[in-house]
Amino acid sequence: MKPGTPQFVGGRLREVREVRGITAVDLADQIGVSPQAVSQYERGGQTPSPDVLRRIGEVLEVPTHFLLRPVRSEESAVLFFRSLSSATKRDRVRAARKYEWLRDVVGYIHGFVEFPGVRFPELHIPEDPRQLRDEDIEEAARTLRKTWGLGDGPISNVVWLAENNGVLVARQSLNSEALDAFSQWNASDQRPYIVVGTDKASAVRARFNLAHELAHVLLHRNVPTSMFNTAAIFRLLEDQANRFASAFLLPAVTFAQSVYSVTLDGFRAIKEQWGVSIAAMIMRSSQMRLVNESQTQRLFMNRSRRGWNTTEPLDDVLPAEEPRFLRRAFDLLLEQGLVSRDQIELQLARRASDIEAVVGLPRGYLARELNGVRLKMDSASISRPEPAQHREDLVFPFPPMRNRI
Repeated sequence: MKPGTPQFVGGRLREVREVRGITAVDLADQIGVSPQAVSQYERGGQTPSPDVLRRIGEVLEVPTHFLLRPVRSEESAVLFFRSLSSATKRDRVRAARKYEWLRDVVGYIHGFVEFPGVRFPELHIPEDPRQLRDEDIEEAARTLRKTWGLGDGPISNVVWLAENNGVLVARQSLNSEALDAFSQWNASDQRPYIVVGTDKASAVRARFNLAHELAHVLLHRNVPTSMFNTAAIFRLLEDQANRFASAFLLPAVTFAQSVYSVTLDGFRAIKEQWGVSIAAMIMRSSQMRLVNESQTQRLFMNRSRRGWNTTEPLDDVLPAEEPRFLRRAFDLLLEQGLVSRDQIELQLARRASDIEAVVGLPRGYLARELNGVRLKMDSASISRPEPAQHREDLVFPFPPMRNRI
């Protein structure tokens, strides 16, 4: 009888295989076993020998002790994907698995660092999205701005604004040009997570994607999962999220006052001021009745003639808004010597490059010397605690952002 690995967890094998985007057949070929054997490993019908376990770790580039860890409890809340219809189920599964890894990293950091409080308004939103009117969505956008202390002008940095109000934001490659972003209101820690893809998005598109996902966590987190089975409901949710993003980024009165000319050149002149695409400004102008249907069509046709469907003016100039909370948390942990790079890899059972990828840190970041972040308390009194035992002892200084209005 061939020796197995009693502690092996099949669910972990499937998890990392899906993160890597490798099929069971391809994995079987690379580790020298049959596809049926891989299926048995994942289902728990049998376990790999120590030698096969080692080969699995090498091929999937994961520490073997990751494959011995119990799987986490499943999160029942829906993941909202902002994607094209061409996005495959495999794309979404891979993104969802990387999101699980992000949550593991966040849970690890939360053992050391105090997170900003979650500040979202309590709205009386119907569970059935078909009962949600355009005016309700506009009011929700105004209410969120008021809750977050904004006026009616442009927002200087939407990512920092969301982070300051308790949203966990990450930018990462979603390994698919058909996926833009996704979000979830996570029930286990009662905190919204938003992941924005870096595969193709310009700075203005990424801002709109983030505002779109804010709509989902604010308006749609109580929509019953049974309603997600129809294409019509999914399209409705996407249209509502787009309407919210437009209203949140382009408040009606002040945006209308800033539009001196309802033309492509007029929108181009204020694109940097508002930080949204010309296409989004055309749609907002249509929503606000600044232009009629035929004028809207003409604007989009002229936009296409100018070759702006793929890349608009200033898309290569405006800088992307980078999340800073998780990066500063790593700054703090490493600079204060609370953990080492090797300890982070060991305790999370991931390679440093994988941790960097799911958080959105620069490649090689965890290996660098870090400076500039300090604990509020005297770090000399801390003798490298176990993370889960000292959650209230460390405070991460995260001053509120001043938004330009």
